[in-house]
Amino acid sequence: MSAPSPGLSPLPPVEQVRPGLWSVPVPIPNNPLRYVFVYAFETERGPYIVDAGWNTDDAYATLCSGLAQAGFDIATVQGVLVTHIHPDHYGLAGRVREASGAWVGLHSADAALIHDRYEVPEELIVRVGTMLRRVGAPPDELASLERASMPVLPFVTAVKPDLVIEDGDKPEVPGWDLVAIWTPGHSPGHLCFWEPRNALMLSGDHVLPRITPNIPFHPQAGADPLGDFLRSLERLEGYQATEVLPAHEHRFVGLQSRLAELRAHHERRFAEVVTAVRDGTTTAWDIASHMQWSRPWDRIQGFMRRAAVGEAMAHLRALEARGVLREVPGEPSRWELARE
Repeated sequence: MSAPSPGLSPLPPVEQVRPGLWSVPVPIPNNPLRYVFVYAFETERGPYIVDAGWNTDDAYATLCSGLAQAGFDIATVQGVLVTHIHPDHYGLAGRVREASGAWVGLHSADAALIHDRYEVPEELIVRVGTMLRRVGAPPDELASLERASMPVLPFVTAVKPDLVIEDGDKPEVPGWDLVAIWTPGHSPGHLCFWEPRNALMLSGDHVLPRITPNIPFHPQAGADPLGDFLRSLERLEGYQATEVLPAHEHRFVGLQSRLAELRAHHERRFAEVVTAVRDGTTTAWDIASHMQWSRPWDRIQGFMRRAAVGEAMAHLRALEARGVLREVPGEPSRWELARE
């Protein structure tokens, strides 16, 4: 995910978004995003929360104290609605369930990834290595990039969902009318939640106010994750939200204009990719190095470099689906214009 440089400012305050609805910022360790917003809904049974945070003692303590400021006790949480299985959203869900007996809800497409991603990841690491050779990663970077995401494992308590939430489902949150909207792209099972009584869109990482979510191609992402993401943006067009409640940065108004900005951003990225291929750049790795990032390519290292290459590959796959480019199989594979 493209992100601004980390700052030294404190976390935002715990805030009442609407009567009975609170935002609780939970810190993310060693990450420029700094925090994830957990949204807590007050009900007659106890609170229900959307997302949970990373599994660190500091994050858990901050979540507990933030809920207390809102008048809740972690032990009374009734449900955890997870927008997607990235560690800053799903990591603490199991710990919250242990403390409260709450159910954990997740889309089936993300639930299917838990075992390979968080419980027994060795086969997935092999598949990542195969992908990296296919995109043209240099041999001297392969070993480190294969395992670049492994340091996050301690920040996740891998738990199977008690409740599978599919598109259009209305998870039981008494007094509220939440509707799940399946918005794949950032992850295959990403969910947004619409609350029509207050015209609020809880957008997770799908729509953020300033930065663009990373849409990577990788072995668990599906055949065309960027195409999925762009179609998911279209799914939100008809919602007239008075305010958007994202997982990062800040709440904002103007959902439709932000959707248009995100589409325009990716059209510019498509143009960068096509220009690179037209100029004779053929591997996904080299094409990534010709794209514009938030910092120079030679300063992007480790997992962020893998994420950048994955995003370049996602653009290539989407352009292939549009009939603009074609992939010539090999190790590495090479890309060429399908038509002029």
